[in-house]
Amino acid sequence: MTTFQKVKLGDLIEKKIKVEIKKGLEYSFVPMENVSPGSKYPKTIETKVFTGSGSKFADSDTLFARITPCLQNKKIAKVKNLKNGVGFGSTEFFILRAKKDLADSDYLHYITRQDDLINTAILSMTGASGRQRANMESINEFEVEIPDLPTQTRIASVLSAYDDLIENNEKRIKRLEEMAQLLYTEWFVKFKFPGYEKVKMLDSGTEYGKIPEGWEVKKLNAIGKAVTGKTPPTGNLDNFDGEVLFIKTPDIHGNIFVIKTEQTLSSAGSQLQASKLLPEKTVFVSCIGTLGVVGITAKPSQTNQQINALVLNDKSDYIFFYFFAKSLKPLLIGLGSNGATMGNVNKDKFENIQLLYPDKKTRQSFFDRTSEMFDEMLTLQQRNEILSQTRDLLIPQLVTGKRELK
Repeated sequence: MTTFQKVKLGDLIEKKIKVEIKKGLEYSFVPMENVSPGSKYPKTIETKVFTGSGSKFADSDTLFARITPCLQNKKIAKVKNLKNGVGFGSTEFFILRAKKDLADSDYLHYITRQDDLINTAILSMTGASGRQRANMESINEFEVEIPDLPTQTRIASVLSAYDDLIENNEKRIKRLEEMAQLLYTEWFVKFKFPGYEKVKMLDSGTEYGKIPEGWEVKKLNAIGKAVTGKTPPTGNLDNFDGEVLFIKTPDIHGNIFVIKTEQTLSSAGSQLQASKLLPEKTVFVSCIGTLGVVGITAKPSQTNQQINALVLNDKSDYIFFYFFAKSLKPLLIGLGSNGATMGNVNKDKFENIQLLYPDKKTRQSFFDRTSEMFDEMLTLQQRNEILSQTRDLLIPQLVTGKRELK
């Protein structure tokens, strides 16, 4: 039987983390929104010029969100394949690096995903409401029981197998979206749709210029009904913790379909604002604060007031509209600039946005070619959620020795 030794987490992590990064040069960059609660690794790693601000890290480090609500949302990730092995990110990360002679870096990462540690860090939070931050000392003082280094590696490899499957599925999702995006661009931006050679180009009299015959420039309210979300009274707890997903902007980051949310509505809470219920496969866009984040409902859902959705007249338009909505960010930033620090695109501005609307035959052909891709992406997201839940059930069993490896 493997022996586990009780130590403080601070004994397993480096106190002084050295990362050589120079101002003015480009490095791998991880913003908070690229860390997804269910994934071991960031959804995407960007590149950005380092100006002197941000947390600095290297391959195999764990990024641990220290600010509310990111910590409560379990935004914790391990980094790898960084440009030149180093990078930087949000200032709101604690950087945890395993002492090589005491802890396996994967094993340390899984320790940090335990609810007990996360709750301990949450209880240490101080600061103004909405901007509270955890105290690193609470993490250093957290007691864990660890086995010898070879056993740590074996345990980490079992848990990593789940994350490897999740990562492979995410790569497949990304590839499928890229394939559909290329088709959208070819057909609806470059006008190289099937049979385009035989179609006349006519002056639209709009900023779109010449467009294919049979296509129209329309406002969004001509192809669907705009819906701005709403939060039911928060003073009545009976309005929450039910089966209806309540989507907020952080729930969208890194996802195409939203299959789970941090907060949910009860049946009573949803019925209180029944007109806000969005059908399955409705496209929605963040329009207050962080503008232009796009997602699709996986089942009937509601959103908060920071999100505008378009319930389409023709449901088969949802993939076409998804890609159009993804192109809107620059326009939304322009529309939302009103002198305030937070951008705001209200329902009126949103539903009056113009789009180039192809003829029905072309739209249907695009849907026929891409719908199976999107169905597969949804299935893969759902599989990843099951894998993530299974892994999270195993973590406290394996890293504490409650469950012995065979």
